[in-house]
Amino acid sequence: MPKLFEPLQIKSIQLKNRIVVSPMCEYSSVDGFSNDWHLVHLGSRAVGGAGLIITEATAVSPEGRITPDDLGLWKDEHIEGLKRIVSFIESQGSIAGVQLAHAGRKASHSSPWKGGKMLTVEQGGWPTVAADTTPFRPDDIPSVALDKAGIEKVKSDFKAAAVRALHAGFKVIEIHAAHGYLLHEFYSPLSNHRNDEYGGSFKNRIRLLTEVVDSIKEVWPETMLLFVRISASDWTEGGWTVEDSIELAKVLQQKNVDLIDCSSGGNVPHAKIAVGPGYQVQFAEAIKKEVGILTGAVGIITRPEQAEEIISSGKADVVIMAREFLRNPYFPLHAAKALGAEVQWPVQYERAKL
Repeated sequence: MPKLFEPLQIKSIQLKNRIVVSPMCEYSSVDGFSNDWHLVHLGSRAVGGAGLIITEATAVSPEGRITPDDLGLWKDEHIEGLKRIVSFIESQGSIAGVQLAHAGRKASHSSPWKGGKMLTVEQGGWPTVAADTTPFRPDDIPSVALDKAGIEKVKSDFKAAAVRALHAGFKVIEIHAAHGYLLHEFYSPLSNHRNDEYGGSFKNRIRLLTEVVDSIKEVWPETMLLFVRISASDWTEGGWTVEDSIELAKVLQQKNVDLIDCSSGGNVPHAKIAVGPGYQVQFAEAIKKEVGILTGAVGIITRPEQAEEIISSGKADVVIMAREFLRNPYFPLHAAKALGAEVQWPVQYERAKL
Protein backbone atom coordinates (compact mmCIF):
# COMPACT_ATOMS: atom_id res chain seq x y z
CA MET A 1 0.00 0.00 0.00
CA PRO A 2 1.43 3.42 -0.91
CA LYS A 3 2.06 5.56 2.17
CA LEU A 4 -0.24 8.24 0.72
CA PHE A 5 -3.17 5.89 1.22
CA GLU A 6 -2.32 4.59 4.66
CA PRO A 7 -4.82 5.75 7.31
CA LEU A 8 -3.66 8.37 9.80
CA GLN A 9 -4.95 8.04 13.36
CA ILE A 10 -4.85 11.26 15.39
CA LYS A 11 -6.38 10.79 18.82
CA SER A 12 -9.94 9.56 18.26
CA ILE A 13 -10.08 10.57 14.58
CA GLN A 14 -8.88 8.46 11.69
CA LEU A 15 -8.24 9.92 8.24
CA LYS A 16 -8.63 7.23 5.61
CA ASN A 17 -5.66 8.61 3.69
CA ARG A 18 -3.09 11.42 3.84
CA ILE A 19 -4.76 13.67 1.26
CA VAL A 20 -6.36 16.86 2.59
CA VAL A 21 -8.45 19.42 0.73
CA SER A 22 -6.99 22.79 1.64
CA PRO A 23 -9.25 25.71 2.56
CA MET A 24 -10.01 27.59 -0.65
CA CYS A 25 -11.97 30.83 -0.56
CA GLU A 26 -15.03 30.61 -2.80
CA TYR A 27 -16.36 34.15 -2.23
CA SER A 28 -19.87 32.86 -2.77
CA SER A 29 -21.69 33.59 0.50
CA VAL A 30 -24.28 36.17 1.41
CA ASP A 31 -24.04 37.38 5.02
CA GLY A 32 -21.73 34.47 5.82
CA PHE A 33 -24.22 31.73 4.95
CA SER A 34 -23.23 28.54 3.15
CA ASN A 35 -25.38 27.52 0.19
CA ASP A 36 -25.68 24.92 -2.56
CA TRP A 37 -22.36 26.01 -4.08
CA HIS A 38 -20.51 25.10 -0.88
CA LEU A 39 -22.37 21.79 -0.60
CA VAL A 40 -21.46 20.77 -4.14
CA HIS A 41 -17.91 22.16 -4.01
CA LEU A 42 -16.97 20.47 -0.73
CA GLY A 43 -19.18 17.43 -1.26
CA SER A 44 -17.64 16.59 -4.62
CA ARG A 45 -14.19 16.46 -3.01
CA ALA A 46 -15.59 13.96 -0.52
CA VAL A 47 -16.98 11.89 -3.39
CA GLY A 48 -13.48 12.16 -4.87
CA GLY A 49 -11.98 10.38 -1.88
CA ALA A 50 -10.06 12.98 0.15
CA GLY A 51 -9.39 11.96 3.75
CA LEU A 52 -10.04 15.40 5.23
CA ILE A 53 -11.89 18.35 3.72
CA ILE A 54 -11.47 21.79 5.30
CA THR A 55 -13.82 24.65 4.55
CA GLU A 56 -12.57 27.92 3.20
CA ALA A 57 -11.48 30.65 5.63
CA THR A 58 -14.60 31.02 7.77
CA ALA A 59 -14.87 34.39 9.47
CA VAL A 60 -15.34 34.53 13.23
CA SER A 61 -16.82 38.04 12.97
CA PRO A 62 -18.23 40.25 10.22
CA GLU A 63 -15.20 42.56 10.42
CA GLY A 64 -12.94 39.52 10.12
CA ARG A 65 -14.08 38.74 6.57
CA ILE A 66 -11.69 39.18 3.67
CA THR A 67 -14.64 40.17 1.49
CA PRO A 68 -18.40 40.68 1.91
CA ASP A 69 -18.77 37.28 0.16
CA ASP A 70 -16.89 35.19 2.75
CA LEU A 71 -18.25 32.20 4.64
CA GLY A 72 -18.90 32.85 8.33
CA LEU A 73 -19.57 31.32 11.73
CA TRP A 74 -20.26 34.46 13.75
CA LYS A 75 -23.90 33.70 14.46
CA ASP A 76 -25.94 30.62 15.31
CA GLU A 77 -27.96 30.86 12.12
CA HIS A 78 -24.86 29.80 10.15
CA ILE A 79 -24.81 26.38 11.81
CA GLU A 80 -27.63 24.65 9.97
CA GLY A 81 -26.24 25.01 6.45
CA LEU A 82 -22.80 23.85 7.53
CA LYS A 83 -24.32 20.89 9.37
CA ARG A 84 -25.82 19.70 6.08
CA ILE A 85 -22.41 19.90 4.39
CA VAL A 86 -20.67 18.06 7.24
CA SER A 87 -23.27 15.30 7.08
CA PHE A 88 -22.70 14.73 3.38
CA ILE A 89 -18.90 14.76 3.72
CA GLU A 90 -19.07 12.16 6.47
CA SER A 91 -21.48 10.01 4.45
CA GLN A 92 -18.64 9.57 1.93
CA GLY A 93 -16.17 8.41 4.57
CA SER A 94 -14.28 11.69 4.80
CA ILE A 95 -13.67 13.93 7.82
CA ALA A 96 -14.98 17.52 7.82
CA GLY A 97 -12.90 20.40 9.15
CA VAL A 98 -13.43 24.14 9.37
CA GLN A 99 -10.82 26.88 9.13
CA LEU A 100 -11.60 29.73 11.54
CA ALA A 101 -10.19 33.06 10.42
CA HIS A 102 -9.91 36.78 10.97
CA ALA A 103 -8.47 38.79 8.07
CA GLY A 104 -7.16 41.72 10.12
CA ARG A 105 -5.76 44.50 7.93
CA LYS A 106 -6.46 42.44 4.79
CA ALA A 107 -10.23 42.54 5.43
CA SER A 108 -12.82 44.67 3.64
CA HIS A 109 -11.80 43.88 0.06
CA SER A 110 -13.90 43.06 -2.95
CA SER A 111 -13.76 39.49 -4.25
CA PRO A 112 -11.04 38.76 -6.83
CA TRP A 113 -13.37 38.78 -9.83
CA LYS A 114 -14.85 42.06 -8.59
CA GLY A 115 -11.47 43.74 -8.58
CA GLY A 116 -9.91 42.59 -5.31
CA LYS A 117 -9.57 46.16 -4.08
CA MET A 118 -9.98 47.53 -0.57
CA LEU A 119 -13.51 48.79 -0.04
CA THR A 120 -14.49 52.02 1.67
CA VAL A 121 -17.51 52.08 3.96
CA GLU A 122 -19.43 53.81 1.16
CA GLN A 123 -18.56 50.91 -1.15
CA GLY A 124 -19.83 48.30 1.29
CA GLY A 125 -16.65 47.83 3.27
CA TRP A 126 -15.92 48.38 6.96
CA PRO A 127 -13.11 49.65 9.22
CA THR A 128 -10.39 47.04 9.67
CA VAL A 129 -8.44 46.14 12.80
CA ALA A 130 -4.87 44.91 13.09
CA ALA A 131 -1.81 44.69 15.32
CA ASP A 132 -0.97 48.29 14.41
CA THR A 133 -1.96 50.89 11.83
CA THR A 134 0.58 49.91 9.15
CA PRO A 135 -1.39 49.12 5.96
CA PHE A 136 -0.67 46.05 3.84
CA ARG A 137 -0.23 48.26 0.76
CA PRO A 138 0.70 51.93 0.97
CA ASP A 139 -2.59 53.03 -0.61
CA ASP A 140 -4.77 50.87 1.67
CA ILE A 141 -6.90 52.50 4.34
CA PRO A 142 -4.99 52.21 7.64
CA SER A 143 -6.41 49.82 10.23
CA VAL A 144 -7.33 50.56 13.81
CA ALA A 145 -4.75 49.08 16.19
CA LEU A 146 -6.53 46.66 18.49
CA ASP A 147 -6.74 47.78 22.10
CA LYS A 148 -7.17 45.39 25.03
CA ALA A 149 -10.96 45.30 24.62
CA GLY A 150 -10.56 44.58 20.92
CA ILE A 151 -8.12 41.76 21.60
CA GLU A 152 -10.52 40.23 24.10
CA LYS A 153 -13.27 40.41 21.46
CA VAL A 154 -11.08 38.57 18.94
CA LYS A 155 -10.44 35.76 21.41
CA SER A 156 -14.13 35.63 22.34
CA ASP A 157 -15.12 35.51 18.66
CA PHE A 158 -12.83 32.56 17.94
CA LYS A 159 -14.15 30.76 21.02
CA ALA A 160 -17.80 31.32 20.08
CA ALA A 161 -17.15 30.18 16.51
CA ALA A 162 -15.54 26.99 17.86
CA VAL A 163 -18.73 26.24 19.82
CA ARG A 164 -20.76 26.69 16.64
CA ALA A 165 -18.32 24.47 14.72
CA LEU A 166 -18.91 21.75 17.29
CA HIS A 167 -22.69 22.09 16.91
CA ALA A 168 -22.29 21.86 13.13
CA GLY A 169 -20.50 18.52 13.56
CA PHE A 170 -16.97 19.40 12.49
CA LYS A 171 -14.24 17.09 13.82
CA VAL A 172 -11.33 19.40 13.00
CA ILE A 173 -10.74 23.10 13.59
CA GLU A 174 -7.87 24.80 11.82
CA ILE A 175 -6.89 28.22 13.15
CA HIS A 176 -5.83 30.45 10.25
CA ALA A 177 -2.64 32.14 11.42
CA ALA A 178 -1.02 32.60 8.01
CA HIS A 179 -1.01 34.67 4.82
CA GLY A 180 -0.88 38.08 6.45
CA TYR A 181 -4.19 37.78 8.27
CA LEU A 182 -4.70 38.96 11.83
CA LEU A 183 -2.83 36.33 13.86
CA HIS A 184 0.09 36.37 11.42
CA GLU A 185 0.12 40.16 11.59
CA PHE A 186 0.68 39.88 15.33
CA TYR A 187 3.52 37.35 15.29
CA SER A 188 5.47 38.84 12.37
CA PRO A 189 7.85 41.70 13.20
CA LEU A 190 7.06 43.23 9.81
CA SER A 191 3.48 44.04 10.82
CA ASN A 192 3.63 44.31 14.61
CA HIS A 193 5.20 47.47 16.02
CA ARG A 194 3.37 47.43 19.34
CA ASN A 195 5.07 48.28 22.61
CA ASP A 196 2.72 46.44 24.98
CA GLU A 197 2.57 42.77 26.00
CA TYR A 198 1.46 41.84 22.46
CA GLY A 199 4.47 43.39 20.72
CA GLY A 200 8.25 43.45 20.74
CA SER A 201 9.64 40.08 21.83
CA PHE A 202 8.92 36.73 20.20
CA LYS A 203 6.93 35.68 23.26
CA ASN A 204 4.81 38.80 23.12
CA ARG A 205 4.19 38.63 19.37
CA ILE A 206 2.94 35.03 19.52
CA ARG A 207 0.77 35.80 22.54
CA LEU A 208 -2.48 36.47 20.67
CA LEU A 209 -2.19 33.22 18.71
CA THR A 210 -1.49 31.19 21.83
CA GLU A 211 -4.36 32.87 23.68
CA VAL A 212 -6.70 32.08 20.79
CA VAL A 213 -5.57 28.45 21.01
CA ASP A 214 -6.29 28.48 24.75
CA SER A 215 -9.72 30.08 24.23
CA ILE A 216 -10.75 27.48 21.68
CA LYS A 217 -9.49 24.60 23.81
CA GLU A 218 -11.80 25.74 26.61
CA VAL A 219 -14.77 24.66 24.47
CA TRP A 220 -13.30 22.24 21.91
CA PRO A 221 -13.29 18.59 23.09
CA GLU A 222 -9.91 16.94 23.60
CA THR A 223 -11.09 14.08 21.40
CA MET A 224 -11.43 16.44 18.42
CA LEU A 225 -8.52 17.81 16.41
CA LEU A 226 -6.98 21.27 16.43
CA PHE A 227 -4.65 22.38 13.63
CA VAL A 228 -2.89 25.70 13.13
CA ARG A 229 -1.97 27.07 9.71
CA ILE A 230 1.09 29.29 9.84
CA SER A 231 3.19 31.20 7.35
CA ALA A 232 6.49 29.53 8.14
CA SER A 233 8.47 32.32 6.47
CA ASP A 234 7.79 35.91 5.44
CA TRP A 235 10.38 35.47 2.65
CA THR A 236 11.60 38.96 3.56
CA GLU A 237 14.67 40.31 5.33
CA GLY A 238 13.85 41.10 8.95
CA GLY A 239 10.65 39.08 8.86
CA TRP A 240 9.42 35.84 10.38
CA THR A 241 11.68 32.86 9.68
CA VAL A 242 11.51 29.08 9.66
CA GLU A 243 13.58 29.13 12.86
CA ASP A 244 10.83 31.25 14.45
CA SER A 245 8.28 28.74 13.18
CA ILE A 246 10.13 25.88 14.82
CA GLU A 247 10.06 27.72 18.15
CA LEU A 248 6.36 28.53 17.70
CA ALA A 249 5.63 24.89 16.88
CA LYS A 250 7.29 23.84 20.14
CA VAL A 251 4.94 26.16 22.04
CA LEU A 252 1.89 24.92 20.15
CA GLN A 253 2.92 21.31 20.75
CA GLN A 254 2.95 22.00 24.48
CA LYS A 255 -0.61 23.29 24.09
CA ASN A 256 -1.59 19.98 22.45
CA VAL A 257 -2.13 21.37 18.97
CA ASP A 258 -2.33 18.29 16.75
CA LEU A 259 -0.85 19.44 13.44
CA ILE A 260 0.93 22.43 11.90
CA ASP A 261 -0.22 23.32 8.39
CA CYS A 262 2.96 24.80 6.91
CA SER A 263 2.31 27.52 4.36
CA SER A 264 4.28 30.77 3.93
CA GLY A 265 4.22 34.38 2.80
CA GLY A 266 1.30 36.75 2.38
CA ASN A 267 2.24 39.38 4.95
CA VAL A 268 3.99 41.92 2.72
CA PRO A 269 3.36 42.51 -0.98
CA HIS A 270 7.05 42.85 -1.91
CA ALA A 271 8.22 39.42 -0.69
CA LYS A 272 10.47 37.55 -3.12
CA ILE A 273 9.19 33.97 -3.16
CA ALA A 274 10.89 31.21 -5.15
CA VAL A 275 7.71 29.50 -6.33
CA GLY A 276 7.91 26.01 -7.84
CA PRO A 277 6.60 22.46 -7.36
CA GLY A 278 6.67 21.60 -3.66
CA TYR A 279 8.41 24.87 -2.77
CA GLN A 280 6.93 24.96 0.74
CA VAL A 281 7.49 21.31 1.65
CA GLN A 282 10.81 22.33 3.21
CA PHE A 283 8.93 24.06 6.03
CA ALA A 284 6.83 21.03 6.94
CA GLU A 285 9.95 18.87 6.84
CA ALA A 286 11.98 21.19 9.08
CA ILE A 287 9.24 21.60 11.68
CA LYS A 288 8.47 17.88 11.75
CA LYS A 289 12.17 17.01 12.14
CA GLU A 290 12.98 19.58 14.81
CA VAL A 291 9.77 19.45 16.86
CA GLY A 292 8.27 16.03 16.27
CA ILE A 293 4.79 17.43 15.75
CA LEU A 294 2.57 16.31 12.86
CA THR A 295 2.85 18.58 9.83
CA GLY A 296 1.02 19.21 6.61
CA ALA A 297 2.87 20.08 3.40
CA VAL A 298 1.44 22.55 0.88
CA GLY A 299 2.56 24.37 -2.26
CA ILE A 300 2.08 23.25 -5.87
CA ILE A 301 1.60 19.58 -5.09
CA THR A 302 -0.02 18.29 -8.25
CA ARG A 303 1.11 14.73 -9.03
CA PRO A 304 0.41 11.44 -7.23
CA GLU A 305 4.09 10.47 -7.30
CA GLN A 306 5.07 13.82 -5.81
CA ALA A 307 2.53 13.49 -3.00
CA GLU A 308 3.63 9.91 -2.30
CA GLU A 309 7.29 10.93 -2.09
CA ILE A 310 6.50 13.65 0.46
CA ILE A 311 4.70 11.17 2.73
CA SER A 312 6.87 8.10 2.20
CA SER A 313 10.10 10.04 2.83
CA GLY A 314 8.73 11.42 6.09
CA LYS A 315 8.79 15.08 5.07
CA ALA A 316 5.21 15.55 6.25
CA ASP A 317 2.28 13.54 7.57
CA VAL A 318 -0.34 14.83 5.12
CA VAL A 319 -0.38 16.73 1.86
CA ILE A 320 -2.78 19.68 1.87
CA MET A 321 -3.78 20.49 -1.68
CA ALA A 322 -5.72 23.39 -3.18
CA ARG A 323 -5.50 24.27 -6.86
CA GLU A 324 -5.12 20.68 -8.05
CA PHE A 325 -8.43 19.95 -6.33
CA LEU A 326 -10.02 22.83 -8.24
CA ARG A 327 -8.87 21.18 -11.45
CA ASN A 328 -9.64 17.64 -10.36
CA PRO A 329 -12.08 16.96 -7.50
CA TYR A 330 -11.34 13.23 -7.89
CA PHE A 331 -7.58 13.49 -7.49
CA PRO A 332 -7.43 10.78 -4.76
CA LEU A 333 -9.22 8.22 -6.95
CA HIS A 334 -6.88 8.91 -9.88
CA ALA A 335 -3.85 8.95 -7.56
CA ALA A 336 -4.80 5.56 -6.15
CA LYS A 337 -4.89 4.08 -9.65
CA ALA A 338 -1.57 5.69 -10.58
CA LEU A 339 0.13 4.38 -7.42
CA GLY A 340 -1.47 0.93 -7.46
CA ALA A 341 -3.57 1.40 -4.33
CA GLU A 342 -6.91 -0.33 -3.94
CA VAL A 343 -9.46 2.15 -2.57
CA GLN A 344 -13.21 2.14 -2.30
CA TRP A 345 -15.08 4.20 -4.86
CA PRO A 346 -18.61 5.51 -4.32
CA VAL A 347 -20.92 2.70 -5.35
CA GLN A 348 -22.57 5.03 -7.84
CA TYR A 349 -19.24 5.37 -9.67
CA GLU A 350 -17.87 1.84 -9.42
CA ARG A 351 -18.69 0.97 -13.01
CA ALA A 352 -16.06 3.54 -14.06
CA LYS A 353 -13.33 2.00 -11.90
CA LEU A 354 -10.98 0.48 -14.43
